[in-house]
Amino acid sequence: MPIVFLIYWALGYYVKAKNISPLPQNLFLLAASYFFYAWWDWRFLSLIVICSLTNYGAGLLLMKNDSNDNDRLSKFQKLEKSNARKTILTLCCVVCFGILGVFKYYDFFAAQLIRILPPPHNYLNIRLLHLILPVGISFYTFHTLSYTIDVYSRKFEPTRDITSFFLFVSIFPLAMAGPIERATNLLPQIYKRRTFDYAQATDGMRQILWGLFKKVVIADNCAVYVNQIFDTYLTQTGSALLLGAIFFAFQIYGDFSGYSDMAIGIGKLLGFKFLNNFRFPYFSRDIAEFWRRWHISLNTWFRDYLYIPLGGSRGTKWLVVRNTFIIFLVSGFWHGANWTFIAWGAFHAVLFLPLILLDKNRKNTDTVAENRILPSLKELFQMGLTFGLVVIGWVFFRAESIHQALEYLSGICSSSLFGLPHTQPRIPISIYLFIMLLLGVEWVQRNKQHGLESFGLKWNKWLRYTFYFIIAFIIVLYSLEGTPSEFIYFQF
Repeated sequence: MPIVFLIYWALGYYVKAKNISPLPQNLFLLAASYFFYAWWDWRFLSLIVICSLTNYGAGLLLMKNDSNDNDRLSKFQKLEKSNARKTILTLCCVVCFGILGVFKYYDFFAAQLIRILPPPHNYLNIRLLHLILPVGISFYTFHTLSYTIDVYSRKFEPTRDITSFFLFVSIFPLAMAGPIERATNLLPQIYKRRTFDYAQATDGMRQILWGLFKKVVIADNCAVYVNQIFDTYLTQTGSALLLGAIFFAFQIYGDFSGYSDMAIGIGKLLGFKFLNNFRFPYFSRDIAEFWRRWHISLNTWFRDYLYIPLGGSRGTKWLVVRNTFIIFLVSGFWHGANWTFIAWGAFHAVLFLPLILLDKNRKNTDTVAENRILPSLKELFQMGLTFGLVVIGWVFFRAESIHQALEYLSGICSSSLFGLPHTQPRIPISIYLFIMLLLGVEWVQRNKQHGLESFGLKWNKWLRYTFYFIIAFIIVLYSLEGTPSEFIYFQF
């Protein structure tokens, strides 16, 4: 990143001095993004190129067959072009979802068929492929398809600038785990010249710092005890199992929102404004609010390209319930080829039912305890209940099978729930303090974009930089002493 940063802005000043297009910057950033992804495994770079070429070509073909503004065409010609556009979109989806399906879902469906048709009745001779799942494939697949669907819906003009489009697909902060960008937001930023903005860059540095704190200090430390408890769940007390589930809630939040903070912060250093992906979801007062604040880029993708085309909230209650279950089941399956993810999605769909039936799914759209320091008792209860339900769902998400998840939840409900949790190794008090620091800082910043957006900016300069130094020191200390773990969402 430091090397990319220096060369990128040197090219930026060259572009500005020569008063030319940002092509040199874009070409360099595209090369750096391809190098970044290829460093993991160069063979899978071909998949990004195929997705990019497919959607770039589809956009141009959709524009060529657009008869919307051509009054000289006969009705037959317009119908012919309309059918051609549908065919182009369908083929594009088949290619992109086909690649995703082979690498991510083939073995899952093959295993189900093998179970249904065991030898010697397996006449289809089905075999598992055991393919490596390419990192970020779910993200850049949705990334590219959003462009083509928007072009098809005439929400966005297709681009002829192949460098800009390929950069839009593969820009390295987003390549591994999002946020899932939209062409309507990112492509216009790629087209125009970018000048270094000191205020934006320092805000990006603060967001990167906070993202690193959430990943290295919160997520990676929680992971040690979560793994230990889940691996030995049959011998753990109910209180230890509950603690393990709560720690996983903070692990996955620190892990994924920490990645998003770093990606968005790096974008700011490069002069881009990426879409926000998290808005402090554990301060939600109901499940609907939680999903408006968790993994925002994915949820809005499903809302715009699946939920609304299905009818959305229009129609009867039955149709709204049906559409809600569809998007949650699909969202669960998007996360992984395992019944546990489908169960996790179904669980959240069930939690949504009372809100839909009572027309309360859009009730809490403001910031909790707005213009107040502390929440009311009612808000505190609502947040606690919502968090508790989310934690139950995370057990299905973390478990290796539905049977394990049910056994785990059954263990929590045992009489040993009311005893003190005893874990080996013992959980140091520092982990609890860091979680409290996380919650405290983000509570103060709950109406901002990230935890350090304005936190401490009114302090004395030396006090503020001392705080940043302490956070950085803790990150370095734990990165050296702890056991780093891969980002959870890399597996999706």
